Amino acid sequence: MSKLKGILLTQGMHGMISQVEGLAKALDIDFIHCKVETNNIWKIIPPKFTPISQSIYKKIDQKNFDIIISCGRKSVIPSIHLKKLSNKNVINIHIQDPKVDLNHFDFIVAPEHDAIEGENVISTKGAIHYLTEQEIYENKEYLNSFIKKDNRKIWTLIIGGPTKYYDYSTKNIKDIFSMFNNLLEKHDFQLVVIPSMRTPTSTIHYAKKFFGENQTIIMNVDKKAYLSALAISENIVVTCDSSSMISEAALTGKPIYIANIPPKKNDKRFQRFRNLFKELNIARNLGEEVEIWNYEKLDETNRVASIIKQKINS
Repeated sequence: MSKLKGILLTQGMHGMISQVEGLAKALDIDFIHCKVETNNIWKIIPPKFTPISQSIYKKIDQKNFDIIISCGRKSVIPSIHLKKLSNKNVINIHIQDPKVDLNHFDFIVAPEHDAIEGENVISTKGAIHYLTEQEIYENKEYLNSFIKKDNRKIWTLIIGGPTKYYDYSTKNIKDIFSMFNNLLEKHDFQLVVIPSMRTPTSTIHYAKKFFGENQTIIMNVDKKAYLSALAISENIVVTCDSSSMISEAALTGKPIYIANIPPKKNDKRFQRFRNLFKELNIARNLGEEVEIWNYEKLDETNRVASIIKQKINS
């Protein structure tokens, strides 16, 4: 039996790509990724005020598909419109709160901290993503040629980047790095610093200067280095701006510390996410007492895919 065909719609941001591709792989469908580009003033108009029309977005020249998986504000209207245009019984799935009538979609996959409810809503603990345990394991040895050859245990700092909620000012980054210096004085570990696609070049160069040659700073975005670090680390630290990378780290079952940055504006939604992970004993704040603890590995992507498969086949 041939696989179902899917199109994935996002604005091209890493966190969104991780979620749509992760779900597509877990559903075991063939897929292509289409970057959504909206036209003119519609780039700034919220979906609930936007007509469901081809005039809103640049044409997506794909016709043979069974499933649409979309993520992000700009992909809401294209997903609804493409489903309406199709002469097939297309299933459309939106990840995150679409902020329109939920009945436009067959499934909504949204984290609990989005606080939306509906018969077609599947709530998740954190963000779904495209990482798998097998992929992490297969890349375990990748950092061997980067890390210092000694007996120190590994801590990894995964750095996100500035958002409308969090500022990557020199002071904020220095405060996080200084907390690590305090930890390094008390606990003899090797620090591995991993940048992401949003990490400013200035931040990673500052890390190199701040920590010196005795720690391992990965200077460029490198997925294999990221996976390897998750595999070899005893403790994982992630900056608070990235719910996606905190969720990805939770697949390891290893202690996660959150490096907090003072918010520029109300970040209650993200606070709810972090509080949930603390209640689940997955994460704690960087600066709290260093401990080793265990929790059940969080694999929401495959759980969501199982629910969708069951409903499609019923």
